[in-house]
Amino acid sequence: MHLLQLTDLQPADIRAIWSLVNAPLSAPLQGTVAWSFEGNGIRTRTTFIAAFRQLGLAFTELPNLLKAGERPQDQAGYLDPFYALYVVRESDHTRLSAFAAASRRPVVNAMSAQGHPCEVLTDAYYVDTQIRPLAQARVYLWGPSTNVFRSWHELAQVMRFTLVQVCHRRFHESLPHVRFVEPSALQAPPDAPEALGKVDVVITDSWPASAETDATTQPDLTPLTEEHLAAMGRPALLPTPPFTLGRELAVDPITYPGFVGYAQKELLLPVQMAVLRWVLSQSTEPTQDGPQGPIDATAATARASQHADQ
Repeated sequence: MHLLQLTDLQPADIRAIWSLVNAPLSAPLQGTVAWSFEGNGIRTRTTFIAAFRQLGLAFTELPNLLKAGERPQDQAGYLDPFYALYVVRESDHTRLSAFAAASRRPVVNAMSAQGHPCEVLTDAYYVDTQIRPLAQARVYLWGPSTNVFRSWHELAQVMRFTLVQVCHRRFHESLPHVRFVEPSALQAPPDAPEALGKVDVVITDSWPASAETDATTQPDLTPLTEEHLAAMGRPALLPTPPFTLGRELAVDPITYPGFVGYAQKELLLPVQMAVLRWVLSQSTEPTQDGPQGPIDATAATARASQHADQ
């Protein structure tokens, strides 16, 4: 079972992963992880390596794994006998998908240009457990679509809840379970149809380079301000790092009482550990390390399935 995008999963799968966050590990996991991270990936690299260690997995870095001229299917064919799974941060989502399609091992997308599924599983877990159950939470995305926001779009589709994305109409799309509005909607009277109402959490991400390149006027890209937050009822603020003041944010998060970023990102480690436990529990292929059968997540998966739509 791969985790390349959140539409790979069913609601029961997501609940099963989340159920493992606080579930004790019955025994160290078996096998070796091959990991390859394009770019800096400071937080993701830190927490995934910590996850490998805490789960008892051996791990080997394969720098620039998918940047080689070799065909992805050949790479998978040669490497699969030595690894239990791959954790890969690779901007080229098409090449990452081709590698996963050829591999007999689970492949986890640690970030691509298309999406950031583990990051969003962590964000959503925090919202669901610390702010309001996801089905009732009013989650707002601020700005044009990014890889993080696309993973949020996928999550809304799978879990069947509605997101609101606030950005200039030039960036609006027609997507299931996503309502696009302009920043001017914040100024609408409370009883107006376009009024946004009170928000539980607002999430920002770095503006994509394409949005800045294509922008014809600065108002197309609206930084989040203190006034915007006040108009939304002073929600929790979850900026996706690395954030830049004066670009997507005009307010310094650490001066805003509702900033939850530091505490929330501490959950990257336990959620990533849960992801690894879950994908390995779905694999029965043997490796040179020995059988890589169902490990300790099977029972938790079954328990979570009973509550998937609650």
